[in-house]
Amino acid sequence: MSARVIQPDRTSNASRASGSSFYLAMRILPKAQRDAMFAIYGFCRQVDDIADSPEPREGRFAELAAWRVDINALYLGRFSVRTCDLAQPVRDYGLEQADFLTVIDGMEMDVAADIRAPKWSDLDLYCDRVASAVGRLSVKIFGLEPKSGRQLAHHLGRALQLTNILRDLDEDAEAGRLYLPLEALVEAGIQSTDPSTVLASPRLERACAQVVEAARNHFDEADETMSFASRRSVRAPRIMGEVYRLKLEHMVTRGFAPPRLPVRLGRMRLLPIIMRYALI
Repeated sequence: MSARVIQPDRTSNASRASGSSFYLAMRILPKAQRDAMFAIYGFCRQVDDIADSPEPREGRFAELAAWRVDINALYLGRFSVRTCDLAQPVRDYGLEQADFLTVIDGMEMDVAADIRAPKWSDLDLYCDRVASAVGRLSVKIFGLEPKSGRQLAHHLGRALQLTNILRDLDEDAEAGRLYLPLEALVEAGIQSTDPSTVLASPRLERACAQVVEAARNHFDEADETMSFASRRSVRAPRIMGEVYRLKLEHMVTRGFAPPRLPVRLGRMRLLPIIMRYALI
């Protein structure tokens, strides 16, 4: 089967991000950094949309392979319509090719099979690929030192992704996916890995508690790393961390038993966080 012709998505990167906490955090950055971050966001959204597409797996693999070709070409000085906005950030901030390819690796994990109750080690690998790799690109744009930047990417990326997993339990189940780790299910006394069965279990709260604890630990480690970095270089990740930790704690207060009403933070809850770091 040949790959279908892929039309470039001409929606602006900022428009894709608008309305998200990511958008609010990036708006406080200087224009060059902001544009670079929106370019990375646009890349991530497009490959994520491929992974989540209803298209047959073979077609999605082909589309991700085409993105891999485009990223490789970008680092050889050739860019396509959909990678042209990445060219300047790659040049200006020394973004590593391997991190873009690692994000694609993560998307391929979702395409290869519907992930259901992965082992903790596999879930950690997934989080590294789809979240911490994005963090490794981002911290270069923020201007962190290499060692502290990689530490922040490691921990904050995982904290955000684990929070997303808890937030999206029902949405993922509708797609046939379940990212709660197998060990957490077993320790909670849940024998099934079927998404709908797990989400209906009265023991779900116990399984989710392990993911909550892991996310909190990563948030704490990220905060520790940021406490030693220049305040200006961690303005945006501070906002992301505080907003997502607030979402996590709201979910804990709400609980994970059905019905799991969406957790939404109103502007009045977000504004103080934004202003705290926008004025640095």
